[in-house]
Amino acid sequence: MRRLLAGLLLAVPFGTGFLAPGAALEPAPGEPVFRFTDPEITESSGLVARDGLVVTVNDSGDGNRIFTVDPATGDTVGTTRWQGEARDIEALAPAGDGEVWVGDIGDNAGTRDHVEVARVPFGRGEREIVAPAYRLTYPDGPHDAETLLADPATGRLYVVAKEFIGRLYAAPERLDPDGPNELTAVDDVLGIATDGSFHPDGKHLVLRNYGQAAIYTWPGLDRVAQVDLPSQPQGEGLAISESGEVLVGSEGAGAEVLRVDLPFDRPSASPPASPSPSASPSPPQPDDGSGRAPVEAAERDLWPWAVGGVAGVVIVLVLLRSLRPRD
Repeated sequence: MRRLLAGLLLAVPFGTGFLAPGAALEPAPGEPVFRFTDPEITESSGLVARDGLVVTVNDSGDGNRIFTVDPATGDTVGTTRWQGEARDIEALAPAGDGEVWVGDIGDNAGTRDHVEVARVPFGRGEREIVAPAYRLTYPDGPHDAETLLADPATGRLYVVAKEFIGRLYAAPERLDPDGPNELTAVDDVLGIATDGSFHPDGKHLVLRNYGQAAIYTWPGLDRVAQVDLPSQPQGEGLAISESGEVLVGSEGAGAEVLRVDLPFDRPSASPPASPSPSASPSPPQPDDGSGRAPVEAAERDLWPWAVGGVAGVVIVLVLLRSLRPRD
């Protein structure tokens, strides 16, 4: 019963599209593209689509390796391994010509004093390399994260904390290999994010959780749409190719990768403006650089949670009443 109640409470904020500004009522259609055929790919937790290939990585429990997959067949055509021992790899992001960023950024227990990113080549064939690696630290203590983003215009990295109210953090513009490199809090974003990517136009980014995708303007971070994604066993991958094709994937052996259409052309409610990173997530500053008044921004971010909380309480009360012994 406790599990049922917890599940219902968790479902209220994330499973009900109308609770979020810009939400779409119908799920994005999903078109199968391929299935992973490699028995070694069992927990695909990040995707990158570049050069006509798809790159993925297993999450916690695997070593320092990535898989290059041919989407025409689903077969693995290349593997790259690098030095060191992985702790909890969870994410990938494009890193330029023939390379990806690998994010060892998972921290379910919230105990890591730093996380790590490495820049790794991908492609056909087998590689064993020494990869440049960089330590990242949060300004406000440890966070679990599964989303790593790379701005296509500047190359700057961003990490999204996987929490009920997600938080976007910016890495320094230039990473110091001797580190640590302290992240800077930017703004609240989609909760329980499992992956994300910038659009190649540099004007949008997309974040996903297990059931939805949210589209934001960049750098203004105005949420312009929120869409239900096709049902997947454990949706933890999202990639956007150079042409703007959006792919979503899931954990599991032989998992299917789908193509989805997202409404990037929907106009935003206000003109984009550059977000101003702030070292502390709260309280809101008089001018956060987002182009929104502080009170208006707070109301926009908090009202879905208030409605979801009320709905959750009502559900619990109804369930408890129904389970009360009857005379």
